[in-house]
Amino acid sequence: MRPPRAGGHARRTLIAWAFCGPFIALFATFGVWPVISSLSMSVTDITARDIRTPFSVNFVGLAHYTALFGDPTFLRAAANTLYFVAVGIPLTMGIALALAVALNSGIHRAKGLFRVAYFAPVVTSVVAIAVVWRYLYEPDGMINSILAVVGIHGPDWLNDPNWSMPALILMAVWRHFGIPMVIFLAGLQSIPADLLEAARVDGATRWQAFRSITLPLLRPTTLVVAVLLSIGYLQFFEEPFVMTSGGPLGSTTSISYYAYEQFGFGNYGMASAASYVLVAAIALLSLLQFRIFRAKA
Repeated sequence: MRPPRAGGHARRTLIAWAFCGPFIALFATFGVWPVISSLSMSVTDITARDIRTPFSVNFVGLAHYTALFGDPTFLRAAANTLYFVAVGIPLTMGIALALAVALNSGIHRAKGLFRVAYFAPVVTSVVAIAVVWRYLYEPDGMINSILAVVGIHGPDWLNDPNWSMPALILMAVWRHFGIPMVIFLAGLQSIPADLLEAARVDGATRWQAFRSITLPLLRPTTLVVAVLLSIGYLQFFEEPFVMTSGGPLGSTTSISYYAYEQFGFGNYGMASAASYVLVAAIALLSLLQFRIFRAKA
């Protein structure tokens, strides 16, 4: 058998790079370059006025990052984001897991119809969702009408600083539980049925089998769901953008919305710094979740 010619190997390598070239060019242009540009802007004093005179931009180091943590508006946005994540993620995961368990074992008729219905909010336009939920949250809307039946006077959900964030969390949970539900359902279906049957033979109740067998075996699945939800919920922007514009009184302003406003004001350096604070928060929370869910793996 003759060894392959060096020229043939070089030709195959060149063809491979030719096929990869368009993707690499697009990724570098729309992926790598914006990241490098925003990182460099976060350590300069660039504003909208400097677009025509880029050589007048000065290096300021970590001044923007220091200014962020001295800005009450940013600190309020960070607290709002933490509130949204701390309440929204456990609630979304709990509902998604409960529905996945029901679809896996408790619902036998029209199971496909239920799966489509539960997943529908994920693929629905956020604008359409906002229109419906704004109507539901009206002072005389459906939610307050239902509360009035049981003698509860409902608040003006989107215009009350105490209730605006819970209202957005409720809408976000309804909108986002579909994908975690599908992931949990896949994890449940990968658990060997023999283990659960053996537990029942040994006298374990359904709750005992779920707590001692199902939940431990779902740890990798739970990790995936937790990381995906953390990445999405820490970046939450669409809900306040289409529903409240960050109000009332800044009660629904998130870090992403704060960065968006800073870009709108022309403070490109401050907006980029806020974005990278968010990136750091996502990375730290993801690492924490990996340590938690892999501790007993």
